[in-house]
Amino acid sequence: MKSNLGKRQLSGAASGHADGAWPGRRYLVQSVGRALDIITFVADGPPEGLSVAELSKMLGVSKSSALATARTLVAHGYLRVIEPGPRYRLGMSLIRLGDLTARQFPIAEISNPILREIAAETGLTARAAVADDGFPLFADRVDGPGTVRFHTPLGRREPAHATAAGKAILSAMAEDKVRAMFETDGLPAHTRHTITDVEMLLEQLAVIRSRGFAVDDEEDVQGVACVGAAFFSHGGACAGALSVTGLKVDLPTWKIEALGVTMRKHADRVSVLLGGRPYSEFFLADFAGTTRG
Repeated sequence: MKSNLGKRQLSGAASGHADGAWPGRRYLVQSVGRALDIITFVADGPPEGLSVAELSKMLGVSKSSALATARTLVAHGYLRVIEPGPRYRLGMSLIRLGDLTARQFPIAEISNPILREIAAETGLTARAAVADDGFPLFADRVDGPGTVRFHTPLGRREPAHATAAGKAILSAMAEDKVRAMFETDGLPAHTRHTITDVEMLLEQLAVIRSRGFAVDDEEDVQGVACVGAAFFSHGGACAGALSVTGLKVDLPTWKIEALGVTMRKHADRVSVLLGGRPYSEFFLADFAGTTRG
């Protein structure tokens, strides 16, 4: 992490706006911005935390000013003190706020504008599912502008092994957990294309992980194809998936591949809104270990 950021006129690290770019800048409170910057610096900093000297240098303020702000944040539970040092790390109050934020911004609310973009861009029905114990539970749907409408009810689980959203979610799970999901009931066939063997499913999940999107090639409904991509929360867990649905006859292989790239891009946008990371970063940094349990 860079420590030569210099003095900030605005809370750029906390707000995401460049210095001087915030509308209504004259209404900002510098001390509040400084406190938010400290939280952001500590969050992005090393596991052992940051010292007052480091915070002072990063903020471009005196040590006494940095210390006073840090102690105020400690008093309110947003930072905690680690000895010897002292060094500062994130406090427990942020956990409560994170849980509240997650509850106040449900997947449907976050994803709906993106689903509208997808439907307009692809002409297909776009849906968002939350991950429900490995199954896709669809929370929102936006129909494309075409004449074909698919009966896709919301609020109920759909097959995990036979849908694009479901397989995208399964691909983010450890292999032993995938096996355990289907140990009792197996993988029921919905069409002649449905994967009914767990080892074959695991092989396909490995392919899905490598390319970042999943395909339902007439596996749930004959004549219907879907393409889906998983999105992830701030903790790195799979929170759900986006998918598009169309008639198989209208979706040749080249178009399905292009849709996969499109869905990966839009799913990454949802991940970022949830405080997560783009799939490429998540896959390279963390994912190889998770599939092995």
